[in-house]
Amino acid sequence: MVALLVLTSLLLLWSLVSDRLPRWSVTAPITFAAAGTLFSGGDVPLVRLDVDTHTFQLAIELVLAVMLFTDATEARDYVRLRGPVGEVRLLGIALPASIGLAVLAGAVIFQGTGWWLLAVVALVVMPMDLAPVLMLLRDRRVPLRVRAALNIEGGFNDGLISPLFVFCVANIVSAEGDSFTDLVLSALKGAVFATVVGTALGYPASRLVRWAKESGWAEPAGLRFAGLALPFLTYAASVLLGGNGFVAAFVAGLWYANTVAVAGDALDLVHDTSHLMALAAWYAFGALATEAFADGISFGIVAYAALVLTVARFVPVVASLTGTPFSPVERAVIGWFGPRGVTSIVFAVLAYIEMPEGEANFVVKVTAATVLLSVVLHGVTAEPVARWFARRPQPGQPDATQPSKA
Repeated sequence: MVALLVLTSLLLLWSLVSDRLPRWSVTAPITFAAAGTLFSGGDVPLVRLDVDTHTFQLAIELVLAVMLFTDATEARDYVRLRGPVGEVRLLGIALPASIGLAVLAGAVIFQGTGWWLLAVVALVVMPMDLAPVLMLLRDRRVPLRVRAALNIEGGFNDGLISPLFVFCVANIVSAEGDSFTDLVLSALKGAVFATVVGTALGYPASRLVRWAKESGWAEPAGLRFAGLALPFLTYAASVLLGGNGFVAAFVAGLWYANTVAVAGDALDLVHDTSHLMALAAWYAFGALATEAFADGISFGIVAYAALVLTVARFVPVVASLTGTPFSPVERAVIGWFGPRGVTSIVFAVLAYIEMPEGEANFVVKVTAATVLLSVVLHGVTAEPVARWFARRPQPGQPDATQPSKA
């Protein structure tokens, strides 16, 4: 009952100032991570969290699945761009290069650490997640193609990384790892199954929602519930069939956005639920970070976190987008805004559960340092960047002359 009182009071207080505080660069992830540290950290927490349970693991994974679905629904605005937004370069060139740089940085800073463990750490901390700067994704002061590039990258990178993450963890927890062929087959299986499930469920469900909407068989509240049910449905079905539940939820979101032709408040419920679930994940992260840093933090971990947030992402992204229609400023903004959040938290929790204690604690410490630094750096710079674009509209953008927030 104490936990319910504390968490609902926190939610109420944040709701009352949720528009004002972000203007001062105090974002929701910063607030709830701090609350998790305050109320659930330490030796005698006011609200105790048990992160070792299967329920906690499932809850964290569902947070990510719903967030990916809502990210995908944003794609309905991107048709106005009438062309690619650098997603192939970001996912096919920048992402592998960033992971490689992160592994090399770890080898230099954490000398003597095994390559498999360095790979796990890199795969945990490199996936971007826009939760720390969610307001940026819907801020029309920021050019549409910039938001589209970030959203599509954020929607797909964790699905591409997850098979590699599972493979690297398996090589640590067992003496015999899968072969490269097994890895490729497993990755293809997960991606194919997820795409099939996301399409097989997402498309007909979206058609039914559209039919119910146009025929008047469903009231607005019912349509909102249908949008909320779909990411849970596709995630569960994909996992049961051996596919990647995250990718399936994202694919279903793409079908929903392009089939239902959503308008008005049709997606308000799933967006609000996604936001609420993400806040819960950030609260839990605050408690985990406190435990991870109970015996201090080394300079090497801080240095590594700074490198993967800046050089390891910025250089590959800017280089890969060279020669595209993006302006130098837009390339720099995309390179800078690679925030780490719920995706990294999910992978870190999975590593914590699966790996031996020593390696697991190392992964959690590095993840905690990286995510906390990202929350601060990206959280405090999101609003200034949006204001900069508002003062200097970029030519050729569909919403360049619309400075108001979505």
